[in-house]
This record gives sequence, structure tokens and C-alpha cells, in this order.
Amino acid sequence: MATRKCAAVVVGAGPAGVAVMGNLLERQLGTIAWIDPSFEAGRVHSKYREVPSNTKVSLFQAFAKATQPFQKIIDNTKSPNAFTKLAKLDQESTCTLGFAADMVRGLTDGLLKMEQVYACHGLVKSANLNEMTSNWTISIKRNSSEDLETIEAARLILCTGSFPTTAPIPVGGLDIQRLDLDVVLKPTELAETLPSDRPITVAIVGASHSAILAILNLTSLAQTSHPLLRISWFTRHPLRYAEYKDGWILRDNTGLKGLAANFARSELEDDKLATSPAGQVLAKIDCAGGPEIEAAQYQKYLPTCEYIVQAVGYTRTSLPNLTKDGAPLLLSFDHDTGTFHEAGRASDVPGLFGAGIAFPERVVDPHGNEEYAVGFWKFMKFLKRVIPSWVA
Repeated sequence: MATRKCAAVVVGAGPAGVAVMGNLLERQLGTIAWIDPSFEAGRVHSKYREVPSNTKVSLFQAFAKATQPFQKIIDNTKSPNAFTKLAKLDQESTCTLGFAADMVRGLTDGLLKMEQVYACHGLVKSANLNEMTSNWTISIKRNSSEDLETIEAARLILCTGSFPTTAPIPVGGLDIQRLDLDVVLKPTELAETLPSDRPITVAIVGASHSAILAILNLTSLAQTSHPLLRISWFTRHPLRYAEYKDGWILRDNTGLKGLAANFARSELEDDKLATSPAGQVLAKIDCAGGPEIEAAQYQKYLPTCEYIVQAVGYTRTSLPNLTKDGAPLLLSFDHDTGTFHEAGRASDVPGLFGAGIAFPERVVDPHGNEEYAVGFWKFMKFLKRVIPSWVA
């Protein structure tokens, strides 16, 4: 099969991949190859439809209208559709991520019909940079074929996503089952996964947004279909909330927002827990005070648990095999520009870029706190800023 030449190759069709496509197509660079196994809005559709957003509906709307190709898709989509559904919601409120996932799927369907888009249902196996030409040769395995297809492009953009981090279980030799965070964030699946006919205790580790949503889902099960369910919550630090300041948000990316914040404030704070509905089914185990205290708390309380959920962050999905003239590339990502550097070199790797939850923008608030910006509209704002330099 002959090598196809394209202006760019975009890997991933989650929210960030879709945002990249909209921004690149707006610039009319030529054909853009787009690689994804399913083109179904990534994990936000497959795993997180039931998760309440911590973003206002108006920002999902802003994302949908952020580029001229997106606007064209919306104008050409028969009503009612995912876009009209978003428009009918309270714009100042949050919504379940299913609405946002459907919006991304609607944009995806429209992008796939465009002449300048060459879509491959499959996975990128490897990509090699030719140092002489600064072009990438990308090998793709389609879902439907054993043969590899090759594409040559000046730009390779990775929007490859992340998945929940798992850490070693803190106490060895326990007969304890791991409960995938993705399952716990999907109440319908969680209800089917846990037994309802006998007493069980679920350990949950963490105090982040996803940890609080996991506690919310587990407590509501304990209060309804699973009355014998109990929760042991292992946490190192006090609950942290996003705080709305004059024109900016403190802990915008790390603090609790929306439904999770409301639930934590009213039921999980130390002065509320003893008398709150959540407090009737949940025991908080304070692991603050250093590694020794933490280890002792796990030794004491973890053996009474049948299941453990770790809500301790997200890990980048593994990347394709990236090489330069056949030699492995050791890369570091520049969170300010969306570019990559080779280990030990200051200059950018030509034509290689990243975006989305795997490669987010670094932001610094007016107090000097540094965070990584994760969210549909945050990805879009970042791309609007950096893509002009990517295509220059």
C-alpha cells in the first residue's frame, strides 16, 4: 500500500482530538488524517456519561461553537439533536457528561463527512521522524485489517487520553478485590457489580473530585438497593474546594465543584459527618501525619474491607512507539506550548504536539499556584492559543 501524504495526523477522538480537528480544519491546511478505534467521544462517552459535570452548560455550548467547521456542522444537523438538547438546559447549571459526550459525537459525525478528513478506525502503532525532512511516517493498524497503513505528515498531534491510576494495595496479602474507579463513577454498573444480599465494606482512597463522586455513588447505593453496604474512607488531607474570586477561580482544576462540592460541604466535613446521611454508612479514616501513621491506619482498617477503590489521579495512556531515524525518542512535554522536547535538548521535536487530559496546559493563578487545566473549554482555549504556532 502506498504511503498517503497528509498535512497532519491527529491521534484520538475524545474532546481534545475533536477540538484539534476543528482548529486545524479552520486553517485549511489540506487533508488531515484522524485515527481512533471508535470515533465515539473517547472515555467521556464509554465511561463517564453518568458523571455530573463541574462545568457550566454554557461552556459546553461555547466549545461546540468555537470553530467555523463546528458551526457549519451544527447548522447542517437535523433537529432535534445533541446541540439543541444542550441549548435547552439551564446554561448556568452543570449537567451529566452524557450531554457533553453526545455533543462531541455530533461534532465527530460532522467532521467525518468532511472532504479534508481522512479517518482511520484503528490504532497508531509507531511514528518515525525523518530528521532530514522533518516529516513523520506513521504506521496505523486498522480495526478491520492485519496490514499496516502508512501516512506521511509534517505534524503529529497526540490526544491519547488517560485512565484512572492504580497503586499497589497498601497492605500485602489481603483478600481484597480492586473496584475500578470507572465502574464506581457509573452508578448503573456499580449497582450490578456489588452484591446486595450480604454485608460488604468498600475502602475508598483519596479526596479528589472523583473520590467524592465515588463516595456519593456508594452512599446512595447504601441508602437504597444495597442497605448492607458500608464505606471506609481513607484520606490524607482536608477537603479542598474551588473558590470563586473576583474574575478567577482558586483551585480551579483541583478543588471540588458542583454536585461533589455541595455533597462534601453538607455531609462529609468533620462537623457534619456524625449526623449526616452519609455519616450513617461511612467511616472516615484520617491518614494525615506522615507515612508511618498512614501505614498504621491501613494495617488497622483495610483488613475489614472486601473491596478497594483508588481515586488517586489519572495516568497517561501509553503512546505509540516514537522514533527519530529509527532510534527511540525520549520525550518531555512542554505544558506551556503543547510541544515536546527530546531529553537533554532545548529545541522542540519538529511537528510533534499534544493536548487533552494526557497533555494539558499549565496554568498559574494570581496567587502563584500552578495547576494543569483539564476540561472541554480549557482544552479549546489552550488550542486556540497554541495552534497558530503549531501550523506556522
